[in-house]
Amino acid sequence: MEFESLIRERYSVRKFADTPIEKEKLDLILEAGRIAPTGHNNQPQRIYVLQSEEAVAKIRSLTRCAFNAPVVLMFAYSRDEEWKNDLEPGQTSGVEDATIVATHMMLEAWNLGIGSCMVNWLPYTKVKEAFALPENEELVMIMPIGYPAEGSHPARIHFESRPMEEIVKVL
Repeated sequence: MEFESLIRERYSVRKFADTPIEKEKLDLILEAGRIAPTGHNNQPQRIYVLQSEEAVAKIRSLTRCAFNAPVVLMFAYSRDEEWKNDLEPGQTSGVEDATIVATHMMLEAWNLGIGSCMVNWLPYTKVKEAFALPENEELVMIMPIGYPAEGSHPARIHFESRPMEEIVKVL
């Protein structure tokens, strides 16, 4: 798919078919995350693939925003490995790195006909505890992925965009 078409056609899928994701396609999606750029190429991202019945049931019990997807990706980063800006104490790249990784994976998924939805409406502390994430890792988001169900469509506001002059400032 041409990139311009891909970014215009992709939408957040919130209704998934029961169709499993083929291993080959899941591997391509994971590879897109592995090669995504990160601050100083530190690669602090952690991608958890929730696909066992137990793991999927657990995430569904913690948030309704798993949308009954067959697979849910969970994105975190290691505080020990994120890039730290020595010009400005406290400024680090972990959240941005995990988000870039997730975006690459979201776009690759759509390119393969697989829908996704970035979700940060969840009880972070409970999710970290439920999946026993290491203390040094910060959870950033989950991303349910799967084939869109029949009748899946973009949200009503999906195609609404603010005017360019409101969001871009040329200095």
